[in-house]
Amino acid sequence: MTSVLPDPDDHPQTNRIVLVTGPSGAGRSTAINVLEDLGYEAIDNMPMRLLPRLLDGPPIDRPMALGLDVRNRDFSVDAILDLARRGHAAAPTVQLLFLDCSTDVLLRRYSETRRRHPLAPAEDPGLGIAREADLLAPIRAIADILIDTSELTVHDLRDELQTWFDGTPEARLAVSVQSFSYKRGVPRGVDTVFDCRFLRNPHWEPALRGMTGLDPEVLAYVEADPIFDEYFAKVTDLITLLLPAYRDEGKAHLTIGIGCTGGQHRSVALTEKLANALAKQGWQVSKRHRELERRAPTSTAGAHGVSVP
Repeated sequence: MTSVLPDPDDHPQTNRIVLVTGPSGAGRSTAINVLEDLGYEAIDNMPMRLLPRLLDGPPIDRPMALGLDVRNRDFSVDAILDLARRGHAAAPTVQLLFLDCSTDVLLRRYSETRRRHPLAPAEDPGLGIAREADLLAPIRAIADILIDTSELTVHDLRDELQTWFDGTPEARLAVSVQSFSYKRGVPRGVDTVFDCRFLRNPHWEPALRGMTGLDPEVLAYVEADPIFDEYFAKVTDLITLLLPAYRDEGKAHLTIGIGCTGGQHRSVALTEKLANALAKQGWQVSKRHRELERRAPTSTAGAHGVSVP
């Protein structure tokens, strides 16, 4: 995903409008609440016909978050696309935040809440989910910020939004480094992926098998691979080269995925090492270990899924 946002220095934070949309059940209401906590004037499910009157009115003296949902009778994909592409004099910085979610997770959420889907009130929710995905596809394609909430808790989503919308200059480019298992597929929404399955695998060492890449013994084992130092140096150099370019282009967030076979040892160790290296360079970095979040912690090392100090 390439952001087309103007440079934040060109317009004050008060002129910022965030359009929040996505499939029903993906977390739009949570996002609106978080943005309100961050100081945004939040309006959810505002009728589309009132948007021009709001934006063409007096200058906005605080950032705004507008929730746009298919439940609105006058919901219009074309109107959202037009607004996201051209902005308004009263709000020259318009960002489109799209909250996405996998079909399986959306189905589970509808099953748990027993709510009807707005596009299939008398039918199976799966039909409504499919219809909504087709309807919103053009909006998703031009989103400035795309967050897949399939594997995020409410607290995870809050942390992500705080990273991107806290309004501080240091948050212009937030970097997220995530480990994952290729067995379960590449995480949705990652921008860049590095494969480390060629490195020596601690899984085959009985003493290390029950540990994770958060344990120093595992990191030492992976680092002992003859190719590790050169590989890590080249990956770090490449990311270091690209980050300023992404920031200057206006990108708000970059997600780096690092995968291995099981997502427990090599990718975790490399994620920790890369995140710490980027943090030492002054970048705002968070790290997440997808597979470790799915099982009870067994490592004696520190917590995962937290921001790097």
